[in-house]
Amino acid sequence: MTIQLHIKPLSVNEAWQGKRFKTPKYKAFEKDVLLMLPNLDIPEGKLSVKVEAGFNSSASDLDNVLKPILDILQKRYGFNDNRIYKLELEKKVVGRKSDGYFNFNIEGIS
Repeated sequence: MTIQLHIKPLSVNEAWQGKRFKTPKYKAFEKDVLLMLPNLDIPEGKLSVKVEAGFNSSASDLDNVLKPILDILQKRYGFNDNRIYKLELEKKVVGRKSDGYFNFNIEGIS
C-alpha cells in the first residue's frame, strides 16, 4: 500500500542550521573513494542510481551513508544529483569482521 502525504519534504539544507564542515574522516574517505572509482560514462538526462551498502551491524542506518556517496559520485563523474529521478537503496549485514563496502550502478532512464 502506498501512503501519500501532502507536505513538501525538507532538504538537508532546510533541516539543519548553520554551516556544516567535512570531518577529517570524511575527507580521507572522499580521497580514498575518488582514487578507487573507475572511469565511467554517465548518460545525459534523467538518472537511476542503485546503491548497496554492507554494514558490520544491523543497527546501522542505511540513509546515513547515502549523501556522502552521492556527493562523491557526482564530484567524480561530473553530474548534478538533481538529475537523479530514481534511487534504490539496499542494506546488507556483512558481519563484524568485515570493513563493510558499498557498490553502485548509474543508468539513464527515459
